[in-house]
Amino acid sequence: MARPPDVARRRELLDAVIVAFASGGIGGRSLRELADAANTSHRMLIHHFGSRDELLLAVVVEVERRQTEVVADLPLDPADAFLAMWESVRRPELRPFERLFFECYARGAQGEAPFTRLFPGAIDDWMTTALERAPAADPAMVRLQLAVTRGLLLDLVATNDEAAVDAASERFARTLRVRSETRKSR
Repeated sequence: MARPPDVARRRELLDAVIVAFASGGIGGRSLRELADAANTSHRMLIHHFGSRDELLLAVVVEVERRQTEVVADLPLDPADAFLAMWESVRRPELRPFERLFFECYARGAQGEAPFTRLFPGAIDDWMTTALERAPAADPAMVRLQLAVTRGLLLDLVATNDEAAVDAASERFARTLRVRSETRKSR
């Protein structure tokens, strides 16, 4: 009878794969290559994650979880919060993870298992975290900010045009400021 996966060991392996992924990406790397990069065997990865796709999904979910932790420290002003979040997620060292996120997200949107499990958490987790931080925030605006952030990230991943994408993020922040000032003056 197979031994159940050890939660602590699974966490160690996931962390090692994330570090390996950050330094070399996954691309077309096989499960064996990922295991080598994480100093383990492909059998251990299968034991703890089930398959390469399950491992990729676990990486995406963990990186998303880590990024949502940033929300607690964001300023309350919507424009300042957006810019602070943008600075956090646009870092070049996150690009491989963002590419993986969009790949997995697209596969899930097409109904491909196991990636369908990204939904609805890929949206709801961010929404819940943001609304817990700022309960008076407009949920539609929070969703819009998430959508704009992800759209800008997709643009950045696809074009690598940091200047243009940063300019667009600044423009969106100005739009948020105008909206906020208009609401205050009423």
